[in-house]
Amino acid sequence: MQPIYLDYNATTPIDPAVLEAMTPYLQTDFGNPSSTHVYGKTAHDAVERARAQVASLIGAQPDEIVFTGGGTEASNHAIKGAVYASMSGFFARWFTSPHVIISDIEHPATLQPCAFLKRLGCKITSLGVDRYGSVDPFAVENNIGGSTSLVSIMHANNEVGTIQPIRDIAQFAKARGVLVHTDAAQSLGKIPVNVNDLDVDLLSIAGHKLYAPKGIGALYIRRGAKIESLMHGAGHEAGRRAGTENVPYIVGLGKACEVIQQNPSLAQRMKGLRDRLYDRLHQALGDRIVLNGHPDLRLPNTLNINILGQIGADFLKKVPEIAASTGSACHEGSITQSPVLCAMGVPPEIGQGAVRLSVGRFTTEEEIDRAAEIMVRAAIRA
Repeated sequence: MQPIYLDYNATTPIDPAVLEAMTPYLQTDFGNPSSTHVYGKTAHDAVERARAQVASLIGAQPDEIVFTGGGTEASNHAIKGAVYASMSGFFARWFTSPHVIISDIEHPATLQPCAFLKRLGCKITSLGVDRYGSVDPFAVENNIGGSTSLVSIMHANNEVGTIQPIRDIAQFAKARGVLVHTDAAQSLGKIPVNVNDLDVDLLSIAGHKLYAPKGIGALYIRRGAKIESLMHGAGHEAGRRAGTENVPYIVGLGKACEVIQQNPSLAQRMKGLRDRLYDRLHQALGDRIVLNGHPDLRLPNTLNINILGQIGADFLKKVPEIAASTGSACHEGSITQSPVLCAMGVPPEIGQGAVRLSVGRFTTEEEIDRAAEIMVRAAIRA
């Protein structure tokens, strides 16, 4: 029997409707979208249809969507592109040092591009979070200066699920003329994501978190936002991302976005499953279960808990019937706690028992009940 999959925040399976939409473009409709003959036109039209589907889901215009090789590329493009654009011109390049504001709990797709920019001389400010993993918008406002090029704060944390006050952050940044980027890889498809409600200029999308394939993503670039290209070559994607478009995967991403838009009740169903799992664990184990993240303002599918008296990685080894993630890792006898939990101020003796359980579209109540039973048995036996 296959393990119960409770790691949907890591990746999702391809939805059957997505696979069906992709298949013709892997077989018969194989043309290059830049070609002018009928094969090319068929592919081109498919790409533009997908562009409209992605845009519709987030309240954007189709020409504001740039397809990328994934969420990491989208965030790299947003962050580096915004900084590079701010450095255009002789005076700006030689007499100012661009400044970027992020948080301590960002995904490596944000942290590492910023580390790279720091090596080039850019100033990076990383803001702390409260015990729930939330960024204070006033801390953002207080750190914006004359050289600030970008504020990049994730929409929802991938580990604990806490949803950030992006609109409040954006309003402070916009008042100072600063671009705002948010990584929506985890939030899109789980909670409403609208670029106008959030008031962001740039937004990253990862296809494999949306029941589309790995290796496809998108970057929303608001009209008028100045951002340099990351990939240079021929003029694909209106000159914003060189490279022949990955038509089958783009079609898959578009279809995945359409499925989400047509099924608004999916989030409520996931919340019910998540809460069912927590209730069963808490009823059986009581105070040995400690919740990480905000109790209310978090993703409806995400349950990050500390199992007191356990080490997360060791605990998951005891329950091979469950596929999940941990917030700590063991290396040669030492325990390394998740940087996210460290930033939240979770004591190591508590956080070492962290386990992330994330449900998804195909999770069943029977799986939830069975997973709870398995975990409770393993925790009591320890």
